[in-house]
Amino acid sequence: MGKQIIVDIHFDQTRVAVMEDGELVEFYMEDDENYGLVGNIYRGRVVNVLPGMQAAFVDIGLERNAFLYVVDINTENSVFDYNDKDNKDQTNIKSLSINDIIREGQEITVQILKEPMGTKGARVTTNITLPGRYVVLMPTLNYVGVSRRIESEEERQRLKQIAEAIKPEDIGLIVRTAARDKNEEDLIPDIEMLCRLWEKIKEDEKAGIAPRILHKDESLLYRTIRDMFDLDVDKLIVNDKRQYEKVLELVRTISPSLEDRVEYTNLRRSLFEIYGIESKIEKAIQKKVWLKSGGYIVIDTTEALTVIDVNTGKFVGKANLEDTVFKTNLEAAEEIAHQIRLRDIGGIIIVDFIDMEQEEHQKEVLDVLNQALKKDRTKTNLVGLTSLGLVEITRKKVRPRLSTAFLKPCPYCNGTGRVYSEASVIAKIEKELERLFQANKAWGAVVTVHPSVAHAWLSEDKNGLEQLESTLKKRICIQSDESLHVEDSHIQLLHGPGDLEKVVRFS
Repeated sequence: MGKQIIVDIHFDQTRVAVMEDGELVEFYMEDDENYGLVGNIYRGRVVNVLPGMQAAFVDIGLERNAFLYVVDINTENSVFDYNDKDNKDQTNIKSLSINDIIREGQEITVQILKEPMGTKGARVTTNITLPGRYVVLMPTLNYVGVSRRIESEEERQRLKQIAEAIKPEDIGLIVRTAARDKNEEDLIPDIEMLCRLWEKIKEDEKAGIAPRILHKDESLLYRTIRDMFDLDVDKLIVNDKRQYEKVLELVRTISPSLEDRVEYTNLRRSLFEIYGIESKIEKAIQKKVWLKSGGYIVIDTTEALTVIDVNTGKFVGKANLEDTVFKTNLEAAEEIAHQIRLRDIGGIIIVDFIDMEQEEHQKEVLDVLNQALKKDRTKTNLVGLTSLGLVEITRKKVRPRLSTAFLKPCPYCNGTGRVYSEASVIAKIEKELERLFQANKAWGAVVTVHPSVAHAWLSEDKNGLEQLESTLKKRICIQSDESLHVEDSHIQLLHGPGDLEKVVRFS
């Protein structure tokens, strides 16, 4: 089936799915609530400098101030104004404290490196990068690099020589993977276009009041064509006629040879339904992922890291325990790399494979995992085994993971994944009743709870309810309401026996 890019456009929402041999490997979505900020360039104002953290907060006009580390500040005097203008020694500049480099109230131009996540603002840098089809322009730096995904050393050297020959003076270039087998005449238009864009940004810097946006990165559809649509892709399918025309126009400009791989599909059914993508997305936000053998992996997220646990589950094997464990771990290694890429998990990832006694089995599982991780476009590093036999992986964190686009924190469990048991809920209600009766001269009370709590209280704990009434010397009536959450309850005080006509008594 090869590699396909499916673009589903519905009203103002654009969804992009990357499929490899029928499997969903990457997913992106853009609408009014989910839109990318990475790559946007702002004229910001420094609002706070923190020498103890070697960082600063910068107001760029978003809900939360952006975070600027000292290592993300350009150290070239020609690019950045330093407080100590007499210091021309670059070696000394790099050893300066952040409050020697920038000051509160100063206006600076920054670019978003990482999306705002949770309670944290965006991470920004003064090292600006402008991506094109074949190169990335680095106007504030001055060196040449080649994409790590081009593995041929001969091709890397060829492209590096071309880039060094055509790059603008005092401006850096990174040659992208798409430039593989391309020549000088292919790269020059890209560079010229990006240089014009940089000149416009520099002009916009001079006009207006900070904070303000200077440059917004292109739409998801444009970025998909620019960054992902290459010779490895067999088809790019779009379901919107107007956007299809725009895609064709763009492809004719940057990759004319790929024009015949773009298709328009006018179907009543959603493209994602036809290709089974909807169900694959549903699975991609679940904690448990089943393996074909019957084993499974569990993916848990904490503030600091992501933990992935491997289990044999229903798989019992046909030979011995070591063989069963080895086969489960091999299958899990492939699936873990797939899930990390699909869910866009970033930061520190710890994998707890099932213990293997044979060193050659351990090595083979790590090799399979490492090879599978190489398919990922995001920078990923397999650190290796820890002293406790856990596998450590690091992956560049750029944007919130896939699940944040679909899920929000549970208002009841506060992220624990658990709710109070019926017994705990009953205990809390009993304490609340005691407090209310002490503060009010009531005859009794009607307590409305979830049916499971009512059942536990009346069927399994009759003596407890009678004991509560005896202790409080009050009449307690229980009724259930399916619309209530299991942790919620409603207490209505009764002023006399006549109020009991309103109550349904369970027994």
